[in-house]
Amino acid sequence: MLAYIVRRLLLMIPTLFGIMVINFLIIQAAPGGPVEQMIQKIKGTGVSATERVSGGGSELLSARSQTTQSAGQGGSKIYRGAQGLDPQLIKRLEHMYGFDKPLPERFAMMMSNFLRFDFGNSYTSGRPVVDLILEKLPVSISLGLWTTLLTYLVCIPLGIAKAVRDGTPYDVWTSTVIIAGSAIPSFLFAILLIVLFAGSSYFHWFPLRGLTSENWDQLSLWGKITDYFWHMTLPLLSLTIGSFATLTMLTKNSFLEQINQQYVTTARAKGLTERRVLYGHVFRNAMLIVISGIPAAFIGIIFTGALLTEIIFSLDGLGLLGYEAAINRDYQVVFATLYAFGLMGLLVQLIGDITYMLIDPRIDFEARGT
Repeated sequence: MLAYIVRRLLLMIPTLFGIMVINFLIIQAAPGGPVEQMIQKIKGTGVSATERVSGGGSELLSARSQTTQSAGQGGSKIYRGAQGLDPQLIKRLEHMYGFDKPLPERFAMMMSNFLRFDFGNSYTSGRPVVDLILEKLPVSISLGLWTTLLTYLVCIPLGIAKAVRDGTPYDVWTSTVIIAGSAIPSFLFAILLIVLFAGSSYFHWFPLRGLTSENWDQLSLWGKITDYFWHMTLPLLSLTIGSFATLTMLTKNSFLEQINQQYVTTARAKGLTERRVLYGHVFRNAMLIVISGIPAAFIGIIFTGALLTEIIFSLDGLGLLGYEAAINRDYQVVFATLYAFGLMGLLVQLIGDITYMLIDPRIDFEARGT
């Protein structure tokens, strides 16, 4: 197993490199980069917008006056809105953001820094990107872990129960409820939960926003735990409602396929109880395909599924951070989050494969040379 893990870790290097190359080229081709963003701030807000360009010094404090004085000089033809700006100012902006270097050199420098987990500073806030990621990471991991755990704890027993009672009224009405629930978008269900249970004219059982209360630091340990789950209840419900149908039906169909196998008939003929047959023989084989979806589900919930939920419930996580960075063309944060999620996804996929081998020793990726 050790040799297989080493091979997979080495394979992550070109995979992650390919992910970063594709995203780097796509983002560079998108209009409205950080230079254009700063040009708009300079032309619209004057000196306060240029203080960040010079790092608080006096070198570019007269950018507003330069904008007026250089009107008619032609300005830069490269950036939208640069007409009338001093070309020297444009060059300073390009140097500040690293756009005065060729594209391959910029990518090589970025990857060299990323290998050392040096993500630089945010263009928007000026803070180190690592600090931003570490600050937002607990929120997204909390949503991802609890949503995945809750979904699997509910859907696997429900899928087994549906497989055992296949074709019965229980199977029919539970399928109806599950499919109806999955048809509701998670963000719409989140809004419905807020209207019903968070500060509306109906009930005020749960908080409207945030992950903790304002008096968090003054609470006892038990008070902090209950306060945390009190805030997490509605976001978790909104995220799990859409995951029930796929996982439940996958579990049911996987169990039905295994129940009809010859080894199950043989186990029953030997006098084993139905519970022993299901959980001692069928469960191990049926769960392989279910476990394969854990990494994708976890990463999907953190980055995509939780995005709208974080916005609606004002949860300051990585999804919201990446979205705001993309809107503001904060390339440092965009590339750092892509790198972090890509690396996290590859590592979680490896953990899923290792779990395969732990559940079923017959699966040996190392013997297959994969």
